[in-house]
Amino acid sequence: MPRPFRFGVSLIDAAPAAEWAAKCRRAEELGYDVITVADHLGMPAPFPSLVAAAGATERPRLGTFVLNAGFWNPALLAREVATTDALTGGRLELGLGTGYVPAEHEAAGLPWGTARERVDHLLRTVEELERLRGSDQLARATPRPGGATPGARPGEPPRVPLLIGANGDRMLRLAAEHADIAAFTGARARRNGALEPVTATELDERVALYREAAAAREEPAELNLLIQIVSVTDDRSAAIGPWLPRIPRLTERQVLELPIVLVGTVEQITEQVRAQRERYGFSYLTVLEPNLEAFAPVVRALRGR
Repeated sequence: MPRPFRFGVSLIDAAPAAEWAAKCRRAEELGYDVITVADHLGMPAPFPSLVAAAGATERPRLGTFVLNAGFWNPALLAREVATTDALTGGRLELGLGTGYVPAEHEAAGLPWGTARERVDHLLRTVEELERLRGSDQLARATPRPGGATPGARPGEPPRVPLLIGANGDRMLRLAAEHADIAAFTGARARRNGALEPVTATELDERVALYREAAAAREEPAELNLLIQIVSVTDDRSAAIGPWLPRIPRLTERQVLELPIVLVGTVEQITEQVRAQRERYGFSYLTVLEPNLEAFAPVVRALRGR
């Protein structure tokens, strides 16, 4: 039986306290299960933003989606995670990635490093957090709100669920070993930090590699996909037209077939989402803040409301 759907929104625009609280409440009203914040310079700082989101809402989980591990010392990150989890009432979900924008590291005065070095640092961060997961710093004695913790086994103490965002071979294997939630980017990073979408067939291969690496797991992880484009419309060609110059290697048909693109009527999009859950196993979908309202009818339809 497939996992039930979960839906998240990644808030990317900073706002004063009242405005921030209002859009968090709006996400809750629209039925989103997770409110997340990224980790890019020029965007809201993740941990204080999530604490503020917790104060404005009751039901949604709060997640980093995802932290750039290169910005963080593992021991100091563990302190941030423990404090934020406590202040959000146990609703935190920790998302980690390697980062993909060299200019941000330069602006922060931090080394960029090779791909291997960035993954090595993420692995050290995960291992340090794993070491602390059973301690008072990253575990709680009381159940978490909103149902079972993703990835938790019966009888385990509640703990902060770990999401790892991945696309490359080594990162997918790392996610298969450590993550409660494996987040597929649906894109590959270019040297300049721009993202290039992977096709449906290429994503088949990425998911297959992950599943092979995760075959020995006792409990399968939840699989997430970040959706980049959402448009509820009767005219798919007109809606996708402005995006085509940004992806010149693909035809209109190929762009509309991308897993990270949801364009069409509510019925067409819900059918695509169900088909992608069947094909890839994606039951947890995240959309970007500009698509908060556009995706809401799909959330309602997939929940039968």
